[in-house]
Amino acid sequence: MPVVNPDWFIQYFQNIIQRTASPAAFEWLLEKANQFVNDKGTSIFYSTFTTVPRQTGKLPFTLTEAEISELSNNAEGFSLNGYTIDRLVRVWILLKWPSENKDAYLKTISQLFKAAEMNELVALYSALPLLQYPEDWVKQCAEGVRSNIGTVLEALICNNPYPSKYLEEAAWNQLVMKAFFTDKPVNQIIGLDERANKALAYTLSDYAHERWAAGRSVDPQLWRLVGKFIDERTFPDLKRVFFNGDVIEKQAVALTFYNTDNIPAQVLLASEPALKLTIENGQLTWDKIAGASFT
Repeated sequence: MPVVNPDWFIQYFQNIIQRTASPAAFEWLLEKANQFVNDKGTSIFYSTFTTVPRQTGKLPFTLTEAEISELSNNAEGFSLNGYTIDRLVRVWILLKWPSENKDAYLKTISQLFKAAEMNELVALYSALPLLQYPEDWVKQCAEGVRSNIGTVLEALICNNPYPSKYLEEAAWNQLVMKAFFTDKPVNQIIGLDERANKALAYTLSDYAHERWAAGRSVDPQLWRLVGKFIDERTFPDLKRVFFNGDVIEKQAVALTFYNTDNIPAQVLLASEPALKLTIENGQLTWDKIAGASFT
């Protein structure tokens, strides 16, 4: 995601909040924000963050076409899909907290992470791409990956540009594996293809073997992350699925073959010209594989 002045996000979110929340809730929010910004009072900041749902409710909201276009033009890679109004307001509150004093800023928001309940954690992890001093939140992000709370994981996994930009390889691989383990929408991981690596490909291959040994299926999207690293270890797995998998699994491997320079893989794909043609004309994509996987 390109670097964006936090003031832009503050105003953009505030416009959505104003048209979505009740006038009383919006007035309350502005009053509280004005107090903690001017006084730098952590007690008001914490209490405002905590009590948001009582004022705004927890309903989802829909962006207008103009708002979607504005977000895309100014912050490509950042998404508000799945947000509720209280989640948006909490992210807005985090952006309003003064950041001039780095130590105080990090300490104050870190304390929120330590004390937060589930929905508060969702907002906090959603805000990671927008917080100041982004390199200082890497350990916090890695801790979130270890969470067993589904909604918290989704806040990190789905449409969040922070992990792919800042996590080291081991933590990144853990995030991707956690997405597979917990049946999260892998295709919504930003940077999925760009951060594919051999260690992850081998781990996914081992994971597939464990699933097969237990008589369980494998998410076809797994093969997307193996394509750049086809070798004597992974190619037999791909061949097995190409010849013996169901329709969706075979299509996934065909996409993997299409996007690799591996000659044996290309030869196998060429043996199925009709299948190859569906890829060439755009009928078969990873998004369609993902959609079929969750139906």
